[in-house]
Amino acid sequence: MYFFLQQLSFVESMFLTTVVPNMLRVIWLEGATISVSACIAQAYIYCAIGSTECYLLTVMSYDRYLAICRPLHYSTIMDIRLQNFLVIYCWVLGFLLTQITLTFQCQLYFCGPYVINHFFCDPAPFLQLTCSHKADFQLMILILTIPFIVLPFILVLISYICVFKTILGISSAKGRKKTFLTCSSHLTVVTMYYGTMITIYIVPANGETLTINKLIAFLYIVVTPLLNPIIYCLRNQEMRAVMEKLIIVKDKQ
Repeated sequence: MYFFLQQLSFVESMFLTTVVPNMLRVIWLEGATISVSACIAQAYIYCAIGSTECYLLTVMSYDRYLAICRPLHYSTIMDIRLQNFLVIYCWVLGFLLTQITLTFQCQLYFCGPYVINHFFCDPAPFLQLTCSHKADFQLMILILTIPFIVLPFILVLISYICVFKTILGISSAKGRKKTFLTCSSHLTVVTMYYGTMITIYIVPANGETLTINKLIAFLYIVVTPLLNPIIYCLRNQEMRAVMEKLIIVKDKQ
């Protein structure tokens, strides 16, 4: 679990680094300029990292499934070789599939207006500026949400359905609570992340919804990565035990 948490922290650090510095510049200057090539590059890196995080959260749900539903086989199945393979798979698949959007974006041409209604180069508002035929690109984005968001989300649901069935089969209430706590942190993060992603990229957005989407994008780009360390630390018994020991030692000193 901690191996995957390390990867998740690294992914979210890249997420913040890609978007937040330029976002702060836009807010401070009340608008800023960016070249088309830089905008496309930011959109590609943003989508690739976002896709990688979706796959990584799916892998983490599989890890929780093995730990709870197949505890006797967990150490045998989830060895270091499988861990490395799953992480490499997440990174490679995320960056390779996103190259499809990169290819399409490089073929677009623009004739004005040149103002993006967003604080970063999100593909949807960026597409509104092009004079090229938009239907193919919009269809491509919708299709790519299937391997990027829909399929990983379905796999997460299947994993947790199996987990909940196992938890409900535990006879003691204490045992059920203890088992549920091992996956509650990840479940909270998955709900926050996928909930915002589905709202933005699958639910149609027009007019005032675009403004709402900017707020939602801020939540999953900035707020969620900031909350994740708190969620995983405070809802983890081992983390709480270490923090309590540190507080006690500090008080004694």
